[in-house]
Amino acid sequence: MSTKFGEKSLPTISIVTPSFNQAEFLEDCIRSVIDQSYPRLEYVIIDGGSTDGSVDIIRRHEGRLKHWVSEPDKGQYDAVNKGFAQSTGEIMAYLNSDDKYTPWAFQVIGEIFSAFPTIEWLTAAYPLTWDEDGRAVACSFSPGFSRRAFYKGANLPGMGWHHHSFVQQESTFWRRSLWERSGGYINSSLKLAADFELWSRFYQHGELYSVDTSLAGFRVHKDQKTASHLEEYLNEANMVLRACGGRPYGTLQTILRSPFVLLRPMPARIPILSLLSAIGLVYPSKVVAHGRREGGWRVSTTYMV
Repeated sequence: MSTKFGEKSLPTISIVTPSFNQAEFLEDCIRSVIDQSYPRLEYVIIDGGSTDGSVDIIRRHEGRLKHWVSEPDKGQYDAVNKGFAQSTGEIMAYLNSDDKYTPWAFQVIGEIFSAFPTIEWLTAAYPLTWDEDGRAVACSFSPGFSRRAFYKGANLPGMGWHHHSFVQQESTFWRRSLWERSGGYINSSLKLAADFELWSRFYQHGELYSVDTSLAGFRVHKDQKTASHLEEYLNEANMVLRACGGRPYGTLQTILRSPFVLLRPMPARIPILSLLSAIGLVYPSKVVAHGRREGGWRVSTTYMV
C-alpha cells in the first residue's frame, strides 16, 4: 500500500506523561514529544507535586501542552488515568518522565493507524534502551506478538518458561475505541505491572501488531523503579497472567522450544506453518513494514515459535 498522508488524514495522538521528581530527565522526555512536528498532537502532563524543579520545566513548555497540573496524586497509574481523562485523541499512549520517543515515532504511528483501520494497537519490533545520558545503548528484536503466545507467558521473561520479550510500554500505541472497550482505565491498584494488565485486557479484543522499526526507549538509571524492583514486577505480572486465564508453558514445552527462541520470524508462505499453528507449535503474528521498492506500509503475516 503506497499512500500520501496529508495533515487532515492523520489521526490525533494523545500522549500522557506522569511526572514526579524526575527533573533530571523530564526536559528530554518533553522534547521527544513536542519536537516531532506532528501536526495533530495532544500532550498532557500530570505531575504529582514535584519539588525538584520539574514544575519550572513544565511551565516552560505549557504553551504546547493541552493540559497540565501539579498536585498530589495516588501514584503513577492514577496520574495516567487523570491524564487520559483530559484527552480526546483517536490514538493514545503514555510515556514516563524518564523515557523518550524516537524523532520519527508519531509520523510512523499516524500513517499506519490511518492506513489500516483494522489495527487496534501497535508496538515496535525493535525496542530501544537509553542510558542515563539519553544515548541508545541497546536495540533488541521481537519476533512478533500473538494473543495465544501472550497467554502462554511469551511476553513475560524471567519466570523460567519459554518466552520472547516484554511488550515495551514506551513503544505501544492504541486506538481510543480499544481503550474504551477494555474498560477505559489503567489498574491503579497494581504497583508496577499495570501495563501488563492493560495488555491482557487489550488482547481480549484484538491482536497486537508490530512495526519493523524503533519507536521509543526505556531509560536505565540508578533510580529507575522497574529495574530496581524487577522481581516484584515479574511476580505481579505473573499474578495478572494467571488471573486472566493465562497458562504458561510447562517444563517439557520450555525445553523443546528454547533452542528456537532466537529464530527470526518465518514467512507465512511456508505451507507447513499453518498446520504447526493449528497444533500450537508456532503462532501467527502481524507485522507492518515499509516497502523498500514500492514504498508505503504493508502488513504481512509471519510465524513465531
